[in-house]
Amino acid sequence: MVFMRRAIAVLMATLLAATLALAADAPRRLRVAGAQLPVTENVSTNLAALERAVQYAVAQKADVLLTPEGSLSGYFTEFDAARTAGALERITTAARKAGVALALGTCFEEPTDGRRYDELRFYDRQGRYLGFHAKILLCRHIPEPESKGEIDYFGTRPLRTFELEGITIGGLICNDMWANPEWTPQADPHLSQQLAGKGARVIFHSVNSGLAQSDAMLELNRPYHESNLRIRARAGKLWIVVVDAADPKGKLANQAPSGVVDPSGNWAVRVDDKGEQFFAYTIELN
Repeated sequence: MVFMRRAIAVLMATLLAATLALAADAPRRLRVAGAQLPVTENVSTNLAALERAVQYAVAQKADVLLTPEGSLSGYFTEFDAARTAGALERITTAARKAGVALALGTCFEEPTDGRRYDELRFYDRQGRYLGFHAKILLCRHIPEPESKGEIDYFGTRPLRTFELEGITIGGLICNDMWANPEWTPQADPHLSQQLAGKGARVIFHSVNSGLAQSDAMLELNRPYHESNLRIRARAGKLWIVVVDAADPKGKLANQAPSGVVDPSGNWAVRVDDKGEQFFAYTIELN
């Protein structure tokens, strides 16, 4: 009898180990949605656009939705903190009811310290708040040494990762990815590589690159942004999901592309450079 019990225990342990090994080796999938949205200084207008994005994510059966930098508050330092907080409650409630996780770009005033941050806020599909990435490479226009920029108004926090759907992910905001030398007072710390070193498999990149006011500006900045996305994805063996803000009038092109870059540095999906655009893609992780 004792022998039989031991044999059964060994068999059960072996089956459990085999099951866990198969689960570990099984491919994991993350269906992502991205929303290239117009970002204005009107919180109500921005909220309506975000609600359209959530509806799209639901229709596409996405696990998580990524939105542009400042997509709720507006991308400016003097945003309305109280209205943004109220709108945040509405959009997170809508996403929770829809069963969609959020990587939400917004400026926000944190109640814990009263400071303002340019954030990418993460929520899981049950609406649980996972925390936020604060933009690290905050901008100032270097050719104008007397000018002030977001680095003078926003706080920042240390780089970190998050767990979403059992996958280690990271967040970056606009200049965090490419450290534009014209706008970056700090040295480039290669944040995407740091996230890869922390175990991140997917980076959600929330962008508000500014609209190209001339063809010359577009021809200069867009290739720089795109090549940085592709080479940093390849260098870190990362998936990068990226969305830029759109011209509210739908006329001017973005200075950064929106879509999904695979770990080889190739575009898996990419949308048009103008106007409100949505995309969805299933990332396969081995």
